[in-house]
Amino acid sequence: MDIIFTLLGFLFMVLGLAGSLLPILPGPPLSWLGLLLIYMTDAVPNNITFLIITLIIALAIFILDYFIPAMGTKRFGGSKAGVTGSTIGLIIGLLAPIPGGIIIGPFVGAFIGEKSNNANTDKALKVAFGSFLGFVTGAFLKLIIAIIYFGYFIQAFWTYKNLML
Repeated sequence: MDIIFTLLGFLFMVLGLAGSLLPILPGPPLSWLGLLLIYMTDAVPNNITFLIITLIIALAIFILDYFIPAMGTKRFGGSKAGVTGSTIGLIIGLLAPIPGGIIIGPFVGAFIGEKSNNANTDKALKVAFGSFLGFVTGAFLKLIIAIIYFGYFIQAFWTYKNLML
């Protein structure tokens, strides 16, 4: 059973890393599930405190990721139309079959949102750049957490690998 938990945990770790860059997948929570699975094996001693702390961090980053692009848009002077445009652009960017749509979508959406709010082109570009920075910041935070959790997973596996086989 330990091998199944370990393999499933590794799968969740890989999905968590992918989810750090793809907004469709909840990266940090998936990575945390990978940690949970390795700690559910008989070989790895349970550490409830560690699992609770890592769960709180994963959920906080997951929730914060929804606010960071809007915060970037607002920080660069965006209006409600720019924030809404950024969100709609993100959804369209996910669904559109264009390379880099997930990055281009929020940028273009924020730009169009600001232009529809009668902002000049310079301001609209500044707000769109803020949306882009917010997206990149959120992805970076998720990626860092996923890499750290993957490191914990590998460390736990490596330490107790002889007991799992």
